[in-house]
Amino acid sequence: MAGKPSVVSQNVSVIRLRAKARLPRRMSAGASGWDLAACLDSALRIDPGRWAVVPTGIAIELPTGLEAQVRPRSGLAAKHGIGIPNAPGTIDSDYRGEVCVILMNWGNEPFTIAHGDRIAQMVFARVEPVRVRWTRSLRETTRGAGGFGHTGVSATTTGKRARRRP
Repeated sequence: MAGKPSVVSQNVSVIRLRAKARLPRRMSAGASGWDLAACLDSALRIDPGRWAVVPTGIAIELPTGLEAQVRPRSGLAAKHGIGIPNAPGTIDSDYRGEVCVILMNWGNEPFTIAHGDRIAQMVFARVEPVRVRWTRSLRETTRGAGGFGHTGVSATTTGKRARRRP
């Protein structure tokens, strides 16, 4: 059957905690993320190697089964070295406090945030219900316990374990 795929929308309620707060918004029809704007009384400077908790002036209510992931904006990272140290930050469905963003300046210059600047994006994701339980063993896999960097760096790695240097 031709046509648009069926999409079920969820409602996310947003309240203003500060009069100047801005509603999150998508900047294009295909955008996955909803931009979050800083809600500040005065400019905020983040020096190199430092971080700041930046308020948005909003609180949200997510339906059970959804989380909001707070992610960095690629332009801030590429142009200024600004990112989110706990990316993605998670907003749980039962959290009702102010949405704030922890911004880190990994760049070489101070970075100033003004009221209304788009500082991060929020992506909504389903959370699957699971049960966590103790067990005596785990099923074996080809990867096994191969951890950080176990497949190497080269794009020609074929899935074999990378050589470990002594």
